[in-house]
Amino acid sequence: MCSAVHPQFSHCGIYARDIDRQIDFYTRVVGLIVADRGYSATAQHDFVFLTASPEHHHQVVFISGRDREAPTTVNQLSFKVGDLDQLKEMYRRAREYGITQFRQICHGNALSFYCNDPEGNSIEIYIDTPWYIPQPHGVPVDLSRPNDEIMTVTEKHCRETPGYLPLAAWTAEVANRLARAP
Repeated sequence: MCSAVHPQFSHCGIYARDIDRQIDFYTRVVGLIVADRGYSATAQHDFVFLTASPEHHHQVVFISGRDREAPTTVNQLSFKVGDLDQLKEMYRRAREYGITQFRQICHGNALSFYCNDPEGNSIEIYIDTPWYIPQPHGVPVDLSRPNDEIMTVTEKHCRETPGYLPLAAWTAEVANRLARAP
């Protein structure tokens, strides 16, 4: 008998109107690279595979064929960075690219900014924090503030939120629940 199976999300594919414009944004702003690119005779579409990890052939694939009038169905594509300095660097890159509309959000368990890619798909760039609070949760954060100030305010906010746990306690709880799940 097979033990519990919990698939890990790996990648997503998104239909695009202008693949080259999407590649420009995701390589210049997000920092992905093109892993592969080609035309599928079976699907009759162009495919561009992008990644930021040598362990993953692709994390996002753009496929030609999105109708000019079709609205996005993407709620968000989320990209994790290592620390607050990297988050601020990504924010700088997006502004330098010409993005003008942002949402800077403290989720408690993460600090994020959101903006749209050139085709209106929402993207989130974020870092994890060492705290957990129940989700969904979001309050404004000012990423222009000094790192220590941002983290102090975030921790205080988390500790004052009902359901707060240190991240290690929440992680242990989820691991325990997964171990019991089918």
